Amino acid sequence: MGGERQHYYGKHGTPQKYDPTFKGPIYNRGCTDIICCVFLLLAIVGYVAVGIIAWTHGDPRKVIYPTDSRGEFCGQKGTKNANKPYLFYFNIVKCASPLVLLEFQCPTPQICVEKCPDRYLTYLNAHRSQDFEYYKQFCVPGFQNNKGVAEVLRDGDCPAVLTPSTLLARRCFPAIHAHKGVLMVGNETTYEDGHGARKNITELVEGAKKANGVLEARQLAMRIFEDYTVSWYWIVIGLVIAMVMSLLFIVLLRFLAGIMVWVMIVMVILVLGYGIFHCYMEYARLRGEAGSDVSLVDLGFQTDLRVYLHLRQTWMAFMIILSIIEVIIVLLLIFLRKRILIAIALIKEASRAVGYVMCSMLYPLVTFFLLCLCIAYWASTAVFLSTSNEAIYKIFDDVTDCPVAGKTCNPENFSSNESRLCPGAHCQFAFYGGESGYHRALLGLQIFNAFMFFWLANFVLALGQVTLAGAFASYYWSLHKPDDLPAFPLFSAFSRALRYHTGSLAFGALILAIVQIIRVMLEYLDQRLKAADNKFAKFLMTCLKCCFWCLEKFIKFLNRNAYIMIAIYGTNFCTSARNAFFLLMRNIIRVAVLDKVTDFLFLLGKLLIVGSVGILAFFFFTHRIRIVQDTAPPLNYYWVPILTVIVGSYLIAHGFFSVYGMCVDTLFLCFCEDLERNDGSQERPYFMSPELRDILLKGSAEEGKRAEVE
Repeated sequence: MGGERQHYYGKHGTPQKYDPTFKGPIYNRGCTDIICCVFLLLAIVGYVAVGIIAWTHGDPRKVIYPTDSRGEFCGQKGTKNANKPYLFYFNIVKCASPLVLLEFQCPTPQICVEKCPDRYLTYLNAHRSQDFEYYKQFCVPGFQNNKGVAEVLRDGDCPAVLTPSTLLARRCFPAIHAHKGVLMVGNETTYEDGHGARKNITELVEGAKKANGVLEARQLAMRIFEDYTVSWYWIVIGLVIAMVMSLLFIVLLRFLAGIMVWVMIVMVILVLGYGIFHCYMEYARLRGEAGSDVSLVDLGFQTDLRVYLHLRQTWMAFMIILSIIEVIIVLLLIFLRKRILIAIALIKEASRAVGYVMCSMLYPLVTFFLLCLCIAYWASTAVFLSTSNEAIYKIFDDVTDCPVAGKTCNPENFSSNESRLCPGAHCQFAFYGGESGYHRALLGLQIFNAFMFFWLANFVLALGQVTLAGAFASYYWSLHKPDDLPAFPLFSAFSRALRYHTGSLAFGALILAIVQIIRVMLEYLDQRLKAADNKFAKFLMTCLKCCFWCLEKFIKFLNRNAYIMIAIYGTNFCTSARNAFFLLMRNIIRVAVLDKVTDFLFLLGKLLIVGSVGILAFFFFTHRIRIVQDTAPPLNYYWVPILTVIVGSYLIAHGFFSVYGMCVDTLFLCFCEDLERNDGSQERPYFMSPELRDILLKGSAEEGKRAEVE
């Protein structure tokens, strides 16, 4: 048995030996991975340079404001279109042309207007009536009524017809509605073209439907934005409730860890049970209602997601999903009941550690602030890079065989030669681009921007993990708790991490960022290859995505434990990662017993908070309950604030529980080190608390005997 144990340790490194001078995190340490620190500083300097270049050439107005046919902004202060915030299309039917997918611009004149048309009017009728002054505001700027009707329509100076329009993303689109089951534009069914002929409005409706179909996603986004504008106040209240619940849960966990864990388990089961009951009641209520038996496949995708809640199949699917989750949780609790007791002991010890280092609960705010800076810099740089192109003008013509159609042109000196070749041709703004070296390098700059975002974001997360690990390791390795605990353990750990281990943190973050940017590029290639019917390419892409996903998870796990070793011993990244990996392999049974069980318990805590706040938000935004005298505002989609509250609540709960998770992982590694360094005698006493020693050593002995039998 001794030979097997020696062979086992030989494969997984050498156990730590007793050191009477070791009292926790080493203070006399040196700088590690200096080369990576230099690379990080140089990369940050380059990142700042890219941001300056992007801010010099970029113009974010291109994202906010629409542009007319000359590339001028609508509604931008300081321009001649300052009083004209909306974009008007002369012939919206042409926006359904396939050319739009290639040029990203409708092949029809577009002008900035003060307001969208609100009546039917043709140029022929307006030309010889008092409505011409109203009609003139929808003609090209500077239009003079000194041409014939045919010449005006041929030259594209004015639209042939005006139709009542509605606003969508600062653009005027025909107001389509249903009247007695018939799709109509406004209140008319016919319109008069430029030659006086009356035509059925069906052509205009169909063209507008195609154009609006292209912009259906944008319309959905606008409705969601409207919901946010009227419900943001209640969303903030819901997130505050989630934060208070998370904080209260953590405080109670500090004093009543064992009771709170079991209460949490029972509450999660009850919340899921109520969800199953509610789904069944809705399923039963819809029995016999007209249209409730339509299947989800037959209905297809609908932008109004409320439609799905009127189907029995939707509630049946919800009920099945919740039932499966409920059964899985109950089975896990039955088979892991003994391991849960061991995990509760570790959580109790973590609660004491967090109680003595209470400022650690506020550190996620520092991480959140630094991540917000990274996201803001990345997003602003990406917007400026994407809008740093120049306005490109091309020749558009209704005739498909025009020899000069699609060529670049200059609207200021558009020659008459092109007009003779193609009488209906006009020089119009097409898109933003460029042929210079800077414009050709934009894709590379965007990739560098994304890579630096991943690197800096991972560095911020690594800094938080090392800081928390150093503080909690100081607690564990204090023989007389809390008397031997340093005065400011969190600040000391933070300063040590920045002073000595910036390079090591940058090294670990760099490895993770490389894997993440490869995953992004694989997703990009996957989107590009979706149109290709190549099964082998799809299979290969799926395998690569799966492999890199697993690699990212493994690197995150290894980095987390390496950062704990860095916080304790002050070694470089590779040495710390190797020592942490071998330490975990030497205690693989304890890892299986404790690590995943505590993660499971913390997940239940997050689900309890998210489920409670989510149910409250559901009842409020569906007008089933009222808070004091206030009620929920009218919404297009009530699921928008509900999902926002649920996702936000999970992030808030994750922020609080991440401190506990880091504390548990740190204490677990310290516990494994403690077992190898000491034997519990008076000469070599354990640093762990007596309660933790009794439960963990007993549980470990039982697991060891079971493993030997197997």
